[in-house]
Order: sequence, then C-alpha cells, then structure tokens
Amino acid sequence: MVVRSVVTILSIFVLLPALAQKKSKSPKQQILFSVNNRTVPVDEFVYLYNKNHQHQPENYSRAKIDEYLNLFVNFKLKVEEARTRGYDNTETFLKEFNSYKEELRRPYLPEGKMLDSLVRMTYNRLKEEVKASHILINAAPDALPEDTLKAFNRVIEIKERILKGEDFGTLAASLSEDPSARTNRGSLGYFTAMQMVYPFESAAYSGKPGDVVGPVRTRFGYHLLKIEDRKPARGEVEVSHIMIRTGADRDENKSRDLIFEIYDQVKGGLSWEELCSQYSDDGNSKNNGGRLRPFGVGAMAAAPEFDAVAFSLQTPGEISDPFKTAFGWHIVRLERKIPLPTFEELSASLKGRVQRDERVQVSRKALLERLKKEMAFKENAEVKAKVFARADTSLTKGKWTLTEWPGNETIFNLKSGAVSAKRFVEYVNRQQQTSQNSPQQYAEQVYTTFVESVINQAYEEQLVRSNPDYEFLLREYYEGILLFDIMEREVWNKASEDSVGQRTYYEDNAGKYMAGERIAADLFSTSSPEPLEQIRQAIAASDTAAIDEIIKSRKARHETGLFQANDRPVLAKIARTEGLHTAENNGMYYLVRILKHVPPGPMTFEEARASVIADYQAYLEKKWIDELKKKYTVKINEKGKQHIYKKLVRS
Repeated sequence: MVVRSVVTILSIFVLLPALAQKKSKSPKQQILFSVNNRTVPVDEFVYLYNKNHQHQPENYSRAKIDEYLNLFVNFKLKVEEARTRGYDNTETFLKEFNSYKEELRRPYLPEGKMLDSLVRMTYNRLKEEVKASHILINAAPDALPEDTLKAFNRVIEIKERILKGEDFGTLAASLSEDPSARTNRGSLGYFTAMQMVYPFESAAYSGKPGDVVGPVRTRFGYHLLKIEDRKPARGEVEVSHIMIRTGADRDENKSRDLIFEIYDQVKGGLSWEELCSQYSDDGNSKNNGGRLRPFGVGAMAAAPEFDAVAFSLQTPGEISDPFKTAFGWHIVRLERKIPLPTFEELSASLKGRVQRDERVQVSRKALLERLKKEMAFKENAEVKAKVFARADTSLTKGKWTLTEWPGNETIFNLKSGAVSAKRFVEYVNRQQQTSQNSPQQYAEQVYTTFVESVINQAYEEQLVRSNPDYEFLLREYYEGILLFDIMEREVWNKASEDSVGQRTYYEDNAGKYMAGERIAADLFSTSSPEPLEQIRQAIAASDTAAIDEIIKSRKARHETGLFQANDRPVLAKIARTEGLHTAENNGMYYLVRILKHVPPGPMTFEEARASVIADYQAYLEKKWIDELKKKYTVKINEKGKQHIYKKLVRS
C-alpha cells in the first residue's frame, strides 16, 4: 500500500505542481494545449517550469522543454481521467483537500496574517518584563449596563485622585476590590507576555515607568495600572529546592531551625540530593533532587519571594540563604539560566499558545469589524429580527428544525452581493449544538460566526482573482491528490499486487534481468560481537536449532540468498572465499557464511522481483497513457509552444 503524502507525490512526480484549469479561460491568456477541451495556458507552464528547474540552467533548451511538455500532457491526461471518474467529489477527497486548503490559505487570509502578527508581537513582548501595580473595580462580563457604568465611573474618580497627587499604593490598599491589594498595595511585581489577561497585558506594555494607564476593561472588571518599571527579560531559570512546610500543626520555630540546620549541612559539603530526599516536604520533587521545571519571571505569582530569589542567583550551583514564602521555608540551588530562544526557535510553540489565548478572540473581533467595512457589510435588521424570532429552546438543545425559509429576503449585503436569510438558516441547521445561553444569545453567536465565514469566503474569492500564486497552490494540491488517487488504483496497486502479471512480464523480458557473479551466503548481524561467536559455534556443530534460538533470543538478523558484491556494504569488507568471515560496518557486527560462488547468468524471478515490479509499473503506466490518448483529444497550440520557447530558452 502506498502511503498518501503530498511530500511523497512531490518526490515521485516532477510534474506535481501542474495545476487544474477550468474548461474555459480568459481570451487574453495564450493557450498552450488542451486535454478534452480543458485548456492549459502558457503562463501556467512557464510558472511551473521555472519552479521545477530552479538553479538548473542546463534544462532551458528546446529539447528539455519538449521533454517536459510531453510529461506535462501525460500528467493532465491522468488528472482528467480522475475528474471524469468523479474522484474530486468523494467525501475522502473533499476532506483531504479542504484540510490542505485550510493550511495553504492561512498565510494569505487576514486571519492568518493576524495570527502571524500576534505571534510576532507576543514574542517582542516576551523580550521585556514589566513591573506594575493595579487597582480593580469589579464588573462581571454579563453585568447590567447601569452596573458597568457605575464601575467605570468609580475607576475614573480614583484616577482623578491619583492624577491630583494621591498615592497609588495607598488607594489600592483601601479601594481596590482585588483582595491581595490589602497587603501588597496592588503590586503585581514583574511579569511578561502571556501571564496576564490580554487587555491587561496590552495596557501594561503601552505605558512607560510612572504612567497611570486605564481604565482597562477585562473579564474581571475595570483596572487602573501604574507602570513601575520596564527592563529586558531575564528568560527562564531552572532551580532545585528543599522546602520545610509551615502552618497547620507545624511549629514555626522548629521549621525555621530545621531549614537553617539543613543549610549548614549543605554548606558543610553534605549531598544536596540526600538532604533533599531526607527532609524536603515537596513530595513532587524530593526524590529527584528537588528539581523544578524551568519557569519565567512572574510564573511563581503565589510565591513572589521564590521568584525573586531564584532570579537573583547568578552562577549554576549557587545556593540561596534560607527564605520564607506562604508555603514554608526554602533553600534554592540554581541549575541553569535559560535565555529567551530566538523567534525561529520559539515561533512554532508560541503560535500554539497564542491560538489558545484570549488575544486571538479579541483580535479576530477587531479584524471582523475591519473586514465588514472593507466588504461594505450592511445588515437588514428587519429580516434578521424575523429569523431570530423563530429561535426557541430547540435551538439551544441543538434540535432546531427550521428546514425551509418562507421567503428570499436578504439578511445582509456585501459588495460581492446579497446574502439570503435562507442561507443563514441552512448554516444554523448544520452548525447548531447544545448551549447554555438563551436562544437569542445563541442565535447571535451563530450569526456572528456565519457573518465571519461568509466574509472570509468573499475575501478568499477576491484573493484568488488577484493572487495567482495562491490559486496555483490550491490547484497544486487539488491535482496532486487526484493524481495520487488515480495512480494508486491504476498503476501502483496493480503493479505490486498482480503476481501473475509480474511473472508474465518477467518471462517476457527475462533477458533484462541478468546478474554478475554472486555468492550464496548467510548473513548474520547484531549490535555486539558476542552473539556472533555463539552462532559460529552452533554452525560448527551443525546445530540449526541452536542457531534459530540464538537469533531469536539475542535479536540477531539473518538473511540468506544470492548476493552480488554491491548488494550489501559489508560484502566489500570480506574475502570472497567459501567459509566464515566476520566484519564490522557502521556499528553493526556481521558473520558471513559463504556457501558457494554462482557464475553470471539470469536472475531468478525472486531475485529480480523488485526490479520487475518497478518495470512492470512503468509498463502499465505507458499502456494506460496510450489508452488515455485515444480516449481524450489532445491539441497542442503551436503559437503557444513558440511562446514558451521565447520565454524559457536561454542562449
């Protein structure tokens, strides 16, 4: 079975990038040839020829171009046959093509560009740490408008007091609705990107030390931020620690005395690992020397003292003085400092984190609003209200049964045309799921998704018209998948599974399969020499059962048959005399038993089978192409041919 892979297709077929064409093309395009009246323009051929022959100046001759053109026509014949059979309408094809299409279009569509921009922006923020304090006035996401306004006005009042000179920390301790502000005066310490909710993070990175920023709305409410400091990021640290818990029924003085006693023993030269295993109360790390996963600044928000001490250590192996956090007493040993990786090293994993983060939803909403303006989006509020009036609890149960819409009203317009209410209803019927929201809220949610999908589709259609490279990529994968399907059914599977056909082909072409001098031999190979000595002794005793047992128990490999000198690299390292020979090659150890020499002559079917299958495959393909040329009319446009010579031939 041939494994489906676009990479595999690329490696097997020089012509994979050939692209599907519609039956008719613009009259402005010079036609090179047609297959079954499906035209292929000169520009496509020139584009593909240049793409497939980069840095190969020797291939820009008439002879090479003619050779490629012949292969190109054969390629188009195969794809036309696949289309005729309806392979591009199967569920399997559509699923695979749409999967590739989703990946291919991402860099071209606004959302893909937005994601790339967010990843780059987030990486740039990771290069810097911000120290800030905040004041929070609670406001739930679903708060009533009057309550939201009340919270907003409250924050404005506090900001005015700060701007008039009142101390930010004092006001945070007395007015902030973040409970921790009572003790930390609103201080959040240092943090970097991806550690705070996105609107808060953006506000923090928008200011300079001394600025008071806000109000900023997050899902928690309204915030005021005071930017205390900004400095280059310190990357991550990896540390080990020994912890003695405090609280509950633990005696505070005894815990403190114990950590200092352990500290003295560490300084006295006793093993850190042994002391950690014996004393540490961190059950997750005590048995691996107290080692913790690498973490960045601000990651230890529940124990800021730990964060501060860990980052204060400079040299691997350096041990901190005992210190206390909310969890107990600690001693920390620095294992290593890890600088921020380069963008290229971090971009793949960072993209995954960004895609799961709130920033994508916030940015997508802003992008949708921009695209609405660009696409001249205009909503028909009356028709929308009529559709929404049909939404009931069956919708939130995922069982809405509105299968027909009584009219052809337009629910919204784009510059590309009107979008009907019926189309939206059909979309809801396909996409609906159970929801905890009210019917109206859920209808609005699905409607927003529908609008976004329609706008993206319209944008993509506009993109295809204006961006040939994008269209080429889509067609490349479209025809590549079709080619794979048809070749698998017509050539590859037939050639590999038709044993009768293989043998008939071998018998009809036996003269092609000749071998030079060979040896009949057994090859034993292992990763160490000891099992081979055991096999040697078993061979000397003619004990085949023992040989089989050694091969099985010692995981040795055994090959037997006729071998030419270049069949295995190890054969070049031994004398070609009958008997036993040992050799080593690339870390593997070999014992070769040469039984006899076989003079040059015809190869048996078994010896030649790999070559027979390859040749039989080529035979089947040629025969099939001849049949396709009889089935489909191929017309070459001589003017188009001269045009590609003019564009491609180099003197």
